[in-house]
Amino acid sequence: MTKCGDNKLDEKAVFFDIDDTLLDTSSFAETARRAAIEMMVENGLPLEKDEAYDLLKEIIEQKGSNYDKHFNVLTKTVLGEEDPFLIALGMTTYHNVKFALLRPFPRTTQTLLYLKTKGYKLGAISNGITIKQWEKLIRLNIHGFFDEVITSEEVGFKKPNRHIFEEALSKMNCKAEKSIMVGNKLDVDIIGAANAGMKTVLVNSNIDLESEERIIEENIDLKVLNNISELNTIL
Repeated sequence: MTKCGDNKLDEKAVFFDIDDTLLDTSSFAETARRAAIEMMVENGLPLEKDEAYDLLKEIIEQKGSNYDKHFNVLTKTVLGEEDPFLIALGMTTYHNVKFALLRPFPRTTQTLLYLKTKGYKLGAISNGITIKQWEKLIRLNIHGFFDEVITSEEVGFKKPNRHIFEEALSKMNCKAEKSIMVGNKLDVDIIGAANAGMKTVLVNSNIDLESEERIIEENIDLKVLNNISELNTIL
């Protein structure tokens, strides 16, 4: 495992994970969900706010974060039937708060601009719904930097399955050994990309001893950065 400041990489294609790599998805999602629950409880959902939020988290865990009817399930579970008013109230509040808070990580835009001016082809590889992921990039006003956006919904495989990385490489007409994957999850982004033969960069993540041992054991070509803006120090 190498750290920021080691020998510079000489690659021409860089792929990025989206959520919690380009933007802080986890923080704004929690804030938006709590705001939605508060509004629903204040308008008739017969639960305490913390109780309702815990129930929503259970539903999200069961259905997955990309499921688009969490509030439908919530009202049906509590009331015995879906409540269109409360569902609409929750969805509207959630989206209003989410989009108000949506921001790229500091210096993300400048980093993408730097890579483009240096001639790198840029792609995004994400486990998610295609329209939702494009929406995030468009709202962040960084969509124009990307040559391709590849999602699990589109290709039928989720990270860390090597096939989603191979499909991304094919779409970008890039060789694995000439490409880098940047992500925040070792098991999902890094292991999968390494299995596809790509170099890897881990950002916004804490590496523990067990993870370090796994990286060494599997001989993964990895650089660890504190944040995405450090990419220009190794590329």
